[in-house]
Amino acid sequence: MPLEQTQAPSKIKRIVRLVWKFVVGLFVCGSIWLLFNKLQVEVASDPATKALLDNGGIWSDIKVIAAAIASYVIDVPIKSHLFAGLSALAAYLALAWYDRIALMHLNRLKGISWPYVAICSFVTYALGHNLGASILSGGIVRLRAYCAKGLKATEVAALVAMCSFTFLFGSLLLLGVVLVFEPEIVLSLSDLIPRMTLPVWLVQAAGIFLLILCTLYVVGSWRTYKPFRVGTLDIVYPRLGIVGRQLLAAPLEIMSAAGIIYFVLPEASNPGYFVVLGAFILSFSAGLVSQAPGGLGVMEAVFLAIIDTVPPTGVIAALLIWRLLYLMLPLALSIPVILIFERSQASKYCLLREDEN
Repeated sequence: MPLEQTQAPSKIKRIVRLVWKFVVGLFVCGSIWLLFNKLQVEVASDPATKALLDNGGIWSDIKVIAAAIASYVIDVPIKSHLFAGLSALAAYLALAWYDRIALMHLNRLKGISWPYVAICSFVTYALGHNLGASILSGGIVRLRAYCAKGLKATEVAALVAMCSFTFLFGSLLLLGVVLVFEPEIVLSLSDLIPRMTLPVWLVQAAGIFLLILCTLYVVGSWRTYKPFRVGTLDIVYPRLGIVGRQLLAAPLEIMSAAGIIYFVLPEASNPGYFVVLGAFILSFSAGLVSQAPGGLGVMEAVFLAIIDTVPPTGVIAALLIWRLLYLMLPLALSIPVILIFERSQASKYCLLREDEN
């Protein structure tokens, strides 16, 4: 083969790697910028803090943000912080379980360790929750990570779809339970959305309908029903063992994420975990539909409407701590993980070239 033909693919690979490094650099810089701006927005709800931010430079703003966050955090008991932190950890472990379940469903778990799946999932959701459009942003991270383990792009797409469905399944299951046993949660939204003034029996009927849908999914897997077609796509019921894991992982993730807020709300006026869970599911789902990064603004509106036993400042402080533990801290930790991964991939590429030479 002529030397020119062998050198051409090598040049293309180098160009692709240079372009990817540029994209990663933009991605990291954008994540840092996003993190800084999200912190600004969160603490600017206080008029005095907002005035300081408006009149200061970047270093002054960093000091103001740090002081504001510290004031929120100090007011919460250490025990509540501990339980909230453990809840955040449990939520991200459950999210990693989403990926592992999907890999089991695809029969591609061999050679991919739990730590690798956990780190990939952590970065995926840290970016997806903060950037919005989580399927797209999370899909890019998974594509890069799992293709390095030998998966094809179509398999990664199926994995992303399976993880999204696991979350949807858990959301519908828990929402059905909440609507049946706490229908008043929906009625609390009537001031925010007048059309939500519905009879209690209708809300409970909607909850029963959601539980029936979830039951049919489990029965379909148990009875090994035939695949059903949506357009040109055949949708196959997962194996019963996979569905059983979804029944555990999805509720665990959602309940743990809601637990962060529950534990940091003021104890005296706390409405109870079940109410907080219902408010979390409704607000987080609304935030995902709106594609607002982190559900910014949407969650606050829904929580303030539903949890009226807690002073608004207490609700806002609890949501701020939730964003810190569930969104911003993972985003900050994911940036060095991306850089380390890309450096390791670059090292492998250099070793591969040395072997070829």
